Amino acid sequence: MQQHVSRSAEEWRATTLRKAQEKAAERKDRFETSSHIPVQPLYTTEDVQALDLHERIGFPGEFPYTRGVQPTMYRSRLWTMRQYAGFGTAEESNKRYHYLLSQGTTGLSVAFDLPTQIGYDADHALSEGEVGKVGVSISSLEDMETLLAGLPLERISTSMTINATASILLALYIAVAKKQGADLRKISGTIQNDVLKEYIARGTYIYPPQHSMRIITDIFQYCAENIPRWNTISISGYHIREAGSTAAQEIAFTLSNAISYVQAALDAGLNVDKFAGQLSFFFNCHNNFFEEIAKFRAARQMWAHIMRERFHAQDPRSLMLRFHTQTAGSTLTAQQPDNNVVRTAYQAMAAVLGGTQSLHTNSKDEALSLPTEDSARLALRTQQILGYETGVADVVDPLAGSYFVESLTAQLEEQAWAYIQKIDELGGSVRAIELGYMQSEIEQAAYTYQLALEQDEAIVVGVNRFTQQHEPPAELLRVDPAIGRGQATKLAALRPRRDNEQVQQRLQALEAAARGSENLMPLIIEAVEAYATLGEISDTLRHIFGEQHEFRSFDA
Repeated sequence: MQQHVSRSAEEWRATTLRKAQEKAAERKDRFETSSHIPVQPLYTTEDVQALDLHERIGFPGEFPYTRGVQPTMYRSRLWTMRQYAGFGTAEESNKRYHYLLSQGTTGLSVAFDLPTQIGYDADHALSEGEVGKVGVSISSLEDMETLLAGLPLERISTSMTINATASILLALYIAVAKKQGADLRKISGTIQNDVLKEYIARGTYIYPPQHSMRIITDIFQYCAENIPRWNTISISGYHIREAGSTAAQEIAFTLSNAISYVQAALDAGLNVDKFAGQLSFFFNCHNNFFEEIAKFRAARQMWAHIMRERFHAQDPRSLMLRFHTQTAGSTLTAQQPDNNVVRTAYQAMAAVLGGTQSLHTNSKDEALSLPTEDSARLALRTQQILGYETGVADVVDPLAGSYFVESLTAQLEEQAWAYIQKIDELGGSVRAIELGYMQSEIEQAAYTYQLALEQDEAIVVGVNRFTQQHEPPAELLRVDPAIGRGQATKLAALRPRRDNEQVQQRLQALEAAARGSENLMPLIIEAVEAYATLGEISDTLRHIFGEQHEFRSFDA
């Protein structure tokens, strides 16, 4: 009987792998992840022997939460299945929400149009041509009442992707809930409310950073006291990744922004364990399957250490990084859009294996237009098949202990900690943004990827490999340009019908509070309940806070 001889991974690479390479060259000169971490052909115990895996991994539902924030994860309840939706008018979007709920979504996710995002009413001159295009148009409580008609706000969770005007949209939601007779302590949902990433990667900001941070901490305080089940912020790496960052940059810049929000709340006199449990996160799930899984595990572990060691949080909920995931819009292609179904399915599986709390799967046609009803249903079915048919939700963190995944998790952490240290040295996220540091790093990463794509070192199926000369036209959803005129007509009818004296009194009270230090949320709620418009409230704050313009570029 032949005796088995133990040998190291290095010995294996030096013999077996070398012989294989002599027979046939490998497909590429260098294998690496999106964060430029080299990928070895084989991983063994030697790749993780320097890691204290028991301490690093722990158990699900226990510090440092690497394996998940709940002990049983999806064995108890599947992730919340959301479909990001909103277009045209509140009436049209309300129909789509009812349709999605009838098809099995377990939470709503609201998209708002560009004027709503940057604080302009539908009849403002700068809104022309943009009303209802990339989301639903909301200018007043009247619109919000229509948007949420027939939706039981105590029983569903609603996510609203809104940042600069998050306080106003939350106020509108609260006002509708009150009209429904809902118990505010029972309503649940999330506002994105992450303006720092807008300065970094997206651009829908209004006010300078210090004033934006004041509004955000006011929301923290108000919700901690009045809406305890509401996630007051969804600190977003999604748009950072969409702008071209690597996975390591997505972790680092997101957590650095989160550090700034926590510090701002502490500086405003809030107790960390009173608000930290209402913080949530929003991550992208990109194409590099194992790196994305490792990214989520690394982010959870890092946040637990940040909250315990940097901010001395005591409540276990304060240490938990709970997050929503959206599949990567930037990976969707206009060419051969059916391929996007496959991309989205793999990305969704990575998000689930990484332990997400809720998930949105992109529709196949989103590189071309807003999704049709059919493509939105197919995207939802992708999640349902994943949850109910594949078995991946039956085991908590099934890839834990994988030599490759654990090694990759540790290397992503190392890169991310290095970025966080650099940002701390610059004076924190706000100062790093003002200097253009994070923007510059993302631009360089995006440029590096674009070069790889143009040189065929990175392959996108249907774009620079496996292309078709003639592709059949896709059925697309078109937003009627007459929607803008219709929304303007509604506002023209609303303004003389409301109590304008009361509107002015409440806007003046808001302006006086903005000049001082009073919490703005109760005053914004009072203003929307008087049917003051989103644009009027935003302009009141613009008058006091001013507007932010572009930041300068970083010079190392």
